[in-house]
Amino acid sequence: MSDAHLFAIGVVLAWLAGVRVYMTVFGIGLAGFFGWLDLPQALEVTASPWVMGISGVLAAAEFLTDKIPGVDSLSDLLHTVLRIPAGAFLAAAAMSPDGGLGAGALATGAGVAFASHALKSGSRAVLNTSPEPVTNWTASLTEDVATVGGLALVFSYPWVAFGLVVVTSIVLALVLWWVWRMIFRRRRSAAATPRR
Repeated sequence: MSDAHLFAIGVVLAWLAGVRVYMTVFGIGLAGFFGWLDLPQALEVTASPWVMGISGVLAAAEFLTDKIPGVDSLSDLLHTVLRIPAGAFLAAAAMSPDGGLGAGALATGAGVAFASHALKSGSRAVLNTSPEPVTNWTASLTEDVATVGGLALVFSYPWVAFGLVVVTSIVLALVLWWVWRMIFRRRRSAAATPRR
């Protein structure tokens, strides 16, 4: 694979780690373990039975807790310290076939993981203002499907996956900006309305 393909794969893996870190690590390890992929040297650790077992159990736990409004936001807050370094590692490991983790690749991965984590956390915080759980469950399942789909797509068609990640991030950022703007506009108008 060319360096450009490895760059696209690294960025997508970092983005997925910002959304579902355990599922991403487990999916990469599973693909490497069964020989569906030739993993770069630095990513081979994900195919270890120990790493797969731990990430699989944590992915199942995250799958369940992420469906509970409020708990999902607390989980996102706690996972800030994990998703960003994991995204940095996955990106750097994918971008360096010789196993060396470059500082530029680590910084790129950290930035991408932070951006996707911030978008996920921000959207879930907005959804948690709704009293019903359906939107929360729908968002959580969408994230699960996007992670599995992204993993399936990234190694076969890295540029398609990269394009989808970029478009999804831009659209989600614009929607979040619009929703936050509407919320603050309503609060301002409510505060400005004189009480009788």
